[in-house]
Amino acid sequence: MSRRPVLKTALPGPVAAALIARSDRVISPSYTREHPLVAERGEGVWIHDPDGNEFLDMSAGIAVTSTGHCHPRVVAAVCEQAGKLLHMSGTDFYYPVQGRLADRLVRMQPVRGERCRVYFGNSGAEANEAAMKLARWATGRKHFVAFLDAFHGRTYGAMSLTASKARQREGFGPFLPVTHTIYPDPYRMGPNATDQALDHLENLFRTICPPGDVAAIFVEPVQGEGGYIVPPADFLPRLRALADSHGILLVFDEVQSGMGRTGRMFAHEHFGVRPDLITLAKGIASGLPLSATLASEDIMRWKPGAHASTFGGNPVACAAANVTLDLLEESLVENAAVVGARMQEMLRSAVGGHPNVGEIRGLGLMVGVELVLDRATRKRASELRNAVVMDCFHRSGMILLGAGQNAVRFCPALTLSEQEAATAVELFATSLNALAPV
Repeated sequence: MSRRPVLKTALPGPVAAALIARSDRVISPSYTREHPLVAERGEGVWIHDPDGNEFLDMSAGIAVTSTGHCHPRVVAAVCEQAGKLLHMSGTDFYYPVQGRLADRLVRMQPVRGERCRVYFGNSGAEANEAAMKLARWATGRKHFVAFLDAFHGRTYGAMSLTASKARQREGFGPFLPVTHTIYPDPYRMGPNATDQALDHLENLFRTICPPGDVAAIFVEPVQGEGGYIVPPADFLPRLRALADSHGILLVFDEVQSGMGRTGRMFAHEHFGVRPDLITLAKGIASGLPLSATLASEDIMRWKPGAHASTFGGNPVACAAANVTLDLLEESLVENAAVVGARMQEMLRSAVGGHPNVGEIRGLGLMVGVELVLDRATRKRASELRNAVVMDCFHRSGMILLGAGQNAVRFCPALTLSEQEAATAVELFATSLNALAPV
């Protein structure tokens, strides 16, 4: 019999409710904690709260715990490294575990050029900040192009690139000079989505954004917070050619889509094109804070002291990342491809014909379900999406997240089994059918 969530209390339970109340008194209200979940421990794709409830986690801590919660090999590596060396700042000193990780990432050669180098930070936002600074330094240009609905982080440079929600920018300007353009969404824009997107960008170059001023174009090969949008196959190659024609660097933000999530080590491999710079984080260290910015040796030539991070590339995080790469290479990238494809098939079978399901899309275990207007109640699609996500949690004990305007995202650990995927699809269909009966 397949494992299922177990709910022993109404949510939150009494212990969790007390912990939530305490947190709400002392922690910044800027956090978006919509789920009343107190995660006490976890294993694989399962989370336990202090009241004895067990949840099926299809969020992986926002696509972070790539090898599952507390994978025993990752835990063992963390414990071993913690017993040797917790910190010795890679900005000023050397330690073996960081060099080993850097060498492995460089040998993957995810960027153009004969050789590449890696800069370590702590988060996706830091990786993108480093890429922005490096692009300016390498080109002497000051402007950037990014895409509407993109999310690149919340620090000032990364926030300047982000165009996901007005709430994330409200009250914080002015920002760095960034021009935002249209990301090609085949569901909304149809079969000529690439033509529309690139025509719009070229028109911006012609009118308000001189391409000779642009240091870099930042793009997600699969748009994450924007709704798990998979672009047409010709988009990234044509964007690559357009950037090259103007001497503009192309940066792929693979913070969410990288590290095996799409069934390839990097999402851009699906499209046969490489960037000049790539930014990585989230799944790189199975939950420990680590990010990486990679660029060719020709680009990453900045001088000592130009950019650094006290904690970036911490020994314990690097140890976790080395084991994470082992697990990804051994089986988990392939598992993401196989189980992810099977999960999309199951979703299409279970809810593909539902009148409130517009599209089921994704690559690997980066799967989005686009919900549309509830015609019976005239409920907005975003309201229906939010209701379905919360109903899955309270009714069944499954953790899901929204993405974009109306999408539900499935981004579980890459250890997800086909049985666990089937359970997730069943629970999702139950909530959708309960809230929007056919």
